[in-house]
Amino acid sequence: MSSVNKKYQVFVSSTYVDLITERQEIMNALLELDCIPAGMELFPAADEDQWSLIKGVIDECDYYIVVIGGRYGSIGPEGISYTEMEYRYAIETEKPVIAFLHKDPDSLPAKNTEQTEEGKKKLKEFRDLSQKKVCKYWTTPSELGSVVSRSLIMLQKKHPGVGWVRGDQVASSEASSEILRLRRRIEELESEMASAQTEAPKGTEDLAQGDDTFTVHCSFESRTLEEYEPYSWDWEIEASWNDIFYEISPLMMHEASNSQLAQRFGEFVRRRVHEEAPKAENLKGHGHIRSIEYEKSDFETAIVQLNALGLIVQNLKNRSVKDRGTYWTLTPYGSSIMNRLRAIRKDAL
Repeated sequence: MSSVNKKYQVFVSSTYVDLITERQEIMNALLELDCIPAGMELFPAADEDQWSLIKGVIDECDYYIVVIGGRYGSIGPEGISYTEMEYRYAIETEKPVIAFLHKDPDSLPAKNTEQTEEGKKKLKEFRDLSQKKVCKYWTTPSELGSVVSRSLIMLQKKHPGVGWVRGDQVASSEASSEILRLRRRIEELESEMASAQTEAPKGTEDLAQGDDTFTVHCSFESRTLEEYEPYSWDWEIEASWNDIFYEISPLMMHEASNSQLAQRFGEFVRRRVHEEAPKAENLKGHGHIRSIEYEKSDFETAIVQLNALGLIVQNLKNRSVKDRGTYWTLTPYGSSIMNRLRAIRKDAL
């Protein structure tokens, strides 16, 4: 399918009588770039109604350029020139703008410069304002045409415009209706998929989950106050699947490696040993519980179970060749379960 040929509309703002030759160079440059020029010469009068029309044209343009020579221009109702009003409006509406300033306005013929001190002051202030944004400099009309051409090409690359296309390049109304229908259908399917992803996968009803318990086998050492040599113990912890998922799920809000999950699982086991072991009858008088280890196969079983329950999924995005780790992330269903387990309710505050 051939690409659509766009034409970009460019608003050219400047004083007029003193820059007729310069504006012609700009128009030629824009036409060579297949652009549509628009500017003040299209609006012979300057009043409030015309100002509304000018703003509308600026809104429709893709880019705005202003050329500042030696004249400030006719003053509008706001006490500033129409040229400056146009520039400020383009900035206010976040239109991509470039200002083109004469390098040496003092060298211009007297008829093309401001004659009053007030006019010179306003021109200087306008030049200072325009130099706070993107601006380029020129001396001759031909140089201005070249600078405008190069600058606009760069501006189009940095800020691609909407542009205009021929009517026969636009999709037919029938095609547009079909595209709209298909988009709505896609939205419906995405909504159905999102709903399905927040429910337990089919086939998991017979799997241990929720408050069902899982036995984690572990070992540790302890000492009595009277004896130096430590005792070695084999131990079992009964933890619900909700307890295990509560502990490790936040790590997978983005993604977590197997080693990160194993470390958090170990912290969970050690905490439970420290809570439960001192209460056991055969450990009375013992302290200094240390070297707590859990069966690695129990951790692996826990990960497999959470995966089978549809709570977590392996993240298979591309990584460096050297990275051979396994990474896990929450499914939408897993995220909803984590929120249910960990979110704080009002009545708990």
